Amino acid sequence: MPTGVHLRDPRQQLFDAAERVLLRDGPDGLTSRAVTDEASCAKGVLHRHFGDFDAFLAELVLDRAAELEAQAHTLREAVGTGTVTGNLASALTALFGPVPVAIIPLITFRDGLRARLKQAVPEGGIAILAQVAAAVRAYLTEERTAGRISADADLDSLTLSLVGGGHLLFTGHASGPPAPSAVDQLVATVLADVVRRRPR
Repeated sequence: MPTGVHLRDPRQQLFDAAERVLLRDGPDGLTSRAVTDEASCAKGVLHRHFGDFDAFLAELVLDRAAELEAQAHTLREAVGTGTVTGNLASALTALFGPVPVAIIPLITFRDGLRARLKQAVPEGGIAILAQVAAAVRAYLTEERTAGRISADADLDSLTLSLVGGGHLLFTGHASGPPAPSAVDQLVATVLADVVRRRPR
């Protein structure tokens, strides 16, 4: 394995390599050796930039969780346009993309990683799921203010139903993501009693 490969942005290149390994081989295949092999660099490069492998994984998760802000911004910009159901169905599909879905079990099964994330984000919540929930709740809040969702809607319960149901839907298909119609049906069912229909 080459030891003299110069990485222009070592942290980002290691993150990208880890993402490729995670998507290809799953959480069990994500080891420090697999990451440095994928990045074509010496194993010492990873340990030069991170205290240990769990520290590296925690930074990876936080980096990828921050990327969800772009999808959250897109969802917020959709307030008052299209339909509430359609906007949320599109958002769940983007927020539960391949990388977030692959990271969630990684967090679940690595005690050291969870401990690092708890230190980094003391307010709690599982990284990725917490970002998805925050984006959905913020959108629902603004749509309620805009009058497109009932004023008495329980936003906490709606958010929990949408995020929990979305997570199960996107992780329950070994063959790939669910059909768009399945996502539409989930969102429509959850919101059936709170979305205000425009008078004809």
